[in-house]
Amino acid sequence: MTSLSAECDVRDAETHVQAVGASVIMDGMKDVADPIRLIALRETPLSLDEVHAAVGDTSAGGTVVFVGTVRDHDGGKDVAALEYSAHPSAEQELRRVAEKVVADFPVVALAAVHRVGALQITDAAVIVAVSCAHRGEAFEACRRLIDDIKHTVPIWKYQRFADGAEEWVSAC
Repeated sequence: MTSLSAECDVRDAETHVQAVGASVIMDGMKDVADPIRLIALRETPLSLDEVHAAVGDTSAGGTVVFVGTVRDHDGGKDVAALEYSAHPSAEQELRRVAEKVVADFPVVALAAVHRVGALQITDAAVIVAVSCAHRGEAFEACRRLIDDIKHTVPIWKYQRFADGAEEWVSAC
């Protein structure tokens, strides 16, 4: 073997080791769980247990859950019926909001589900949950999540009041 061929063999071996090392790193990255565990729009009743279970994680020291419910009044009027409608892009926008929260906070796990269709008074309209290593981070991230959902996801509320009045309310 000449010194040139030995040098090429060494370089080839180094390149192979670097490639294998990069492959191992990439394979390891595939195993890292996506912190966004549940994102959905649903026509069926929401489950607090499902959302809470979705954000359960042994590395989380704080989990915050927010449940938005249909109340019996709005703007000083008695609410008789309520319905949510969503734009076809709403679930994609819900994911985008979740991704932004994950990018801005040290989130271990996150879940967000929102109802569409007809709801009754006291029904859960939205459930969001965030787990973080510490409670303060979890509270802040959960607050941001629900506020951003309410302000940016194209979901509209149609309310009928006891006095016969009706109104559409935009989430944006």
